[in-house]
Amino acid sequence: MLPAANLATNLKQKRVDTTEIEQRLERTMRALGVQFENRELLRLALVHRSFLNERGFEESDSVADSNERLEFLGDALLGFVSAEYVYGQFPNLPEGELTVYRVSLVRTETLAQWAREFGLDELLYMAKGEYGPGGVVRDRILAGAFEAVVGAIYLDQGVEPAADFLRRLLAEDAARIIDTSQQTNYKGRLQELIQERERLTPSYRTVETTGPAHDRHFVVDVVLEGEVLGTGGGASKRAAQQEAARVALDRLQNDEGISVAHGRDLRSDNDL
Repeated sequence: MLPAANLATNLKQKRVDTTEIEQRLERTMRALGVQFENRELLRLALVHRSFLNERGFEESDSVADSNERLEFLGDALLGFVSAEYVYGQFPNLPEGELTVYRVSLVRTETLAQWAREFGLDELLYMAKGEYGPGGVVRDRILAGAFEAVVGAIYLDQGVEPAADFLRRLLAEDAARIIDTSQQTNYKGRLQELIQERERLTPSYRTVETTGPAHDRHFVVDVVLEGEVLGTGGGASKRAAQQEAARVALDRLQNDEGISVAHGRDLRSDNDL
């Protein structure tokens, strides 16, 4: 349960408007679609440690009365539910690829995006000095707040409601997030490298499709001016394209001594 049940009392002592707090909690519950039995948990999830430090809270209270510990819980549940999701959605992928997909679902940018969709950037309590340029809430803080909300849902209602909350988000967004992550990984890096060196864009062609409708396997070539740079396979055309781009990048790195970090050609002038 709450490490410090006196958060509301502490906030009163620091002259924080408790009526405004209740209104903010109502707004948050409507946005999340979750009604909390213990509102102190949701209140805790919305309090960034900087807000308490700015108001002169003791160090021990800043830990107990901020969302850091809830963030720890939410992070663990998010990792499990995301792993469960990719395991069920991609039955033919090996461990390494599943890990890549899971990581894309729990990265800071993903969690910050969800936090903004729920309006958490307007609902958090945080110090003025923590805002980024233009008054924007930093992704790192938003991601932590999202995890804290998940942790609060878990403590208030149990593991299944908290997991279902995350599963709904994954059902809506996971495919897009994974695809975007992969596109900006190997395919994006390969395209950047080729365009920088050749002022051309590689293309992808499907050379083989096998298996029944529910268990397809695709083989794709990535091609530049008729030359095959790499071939890859996967359970979808996009996954196969991703693998082909990875193979092409490996080939450029191994055959030509090019560093493909961030898609840039980093050979020295003496090597040209």
